[in-house]
Amino acid sequence: MRKVHYYTIAAAIALIAVLYFGVSRVPPKKDGAQAPMAGAANGPHASQPASFDSVLSQARTQLPAHAAEEIKTIENQLAAISDSSRMAVVFDTLARVWLQHHQPQVAAYYFLLEGKLENSEKKLNFAAQLFLEQARKATSEGVQLWSGQMAAEGFNRALQLDPENDSLKVNLAECYIGTGETMQGIMLLRDVTQKHPDNIPANLILGQQGIVSGQFDKAIARFETVVKADPTNIEAMLGMAEAYKNKGDRQKAIELLEHAKQVMNNPEFSKDVDEYIKTF
Repeated sequence: MRKVHYYTIAAAIALIAVLYFGVSRVPPKKDGAQAPMAGAANGPHASQPASFDSVLSQARTQLPAHAAEEIKTIENQLAAISDSSRMAVVFDTLARVWLQHHQPQVAAYYFLLEGKLENSEKKLNFAAQLFLEQARKATSEGVQLWSGQMAAEGFNRALQLDPENDSLKVNLAECYIGTGETMQGIMLLRDVTQKHPDNIPANLILGQQGIVSGQFDKAIARFETVVKADPTNIEAMLGMAEAYKNKGDRQKAIELLEHAKQVMNNPEFSKDVDEYIKTF
């Protein structure tokens, strides 16, 4: 089953990136053709998004008995409330209990409900960040899609309250790309970089998408912008190396990877890079 991925670089670099940055990646095709992206025009997702009910049902099976009883008591309290201000307080309590018992997706859902009721940018952003973190970690495509869509909803609402917040725009763009609205995400990122050309997160994602679409020169330009602003940015170095490799400039790719090894100064990282270079 094809997974949805939230940032993309090459296969061996993917292993390095997961180890050191905690973000999953998938390679472009070896021939430089555009890799399939979730929701692209050439076909739908391999599966449908999960639902809150399915996520909640699965989460309940992982609760210890005392936690299940505590949550049931809070849910009963919630069912008896009609005042929205009181509901928000109970949503917060319910979310924190779920989070305490290591069920962040359910917790994020209730935090999001709380943020909606209070129309709070801070709480909407917190819930969306929690959903985005879970989207990056999810092993089920359905859960990953659902988490990404819920994160997008939270970031969208927060952005309505703070329309000039670039961090919200970049996070929302990542959600769009991860859930299949690729062009919508790219347009949002371009809007950010038009106003703030040196924005590092936006340029990183645009560079990575350039690799996925086979636009390697554009990808290199984005990564160069990042490295100019932050000469120690490993992710930009890895991305640029991958772009040069796909262009056929093996020597330049190796130079960048060797430089990344020096900057990272980590034996395991260097070992992984050396192994990857052998595949060129």
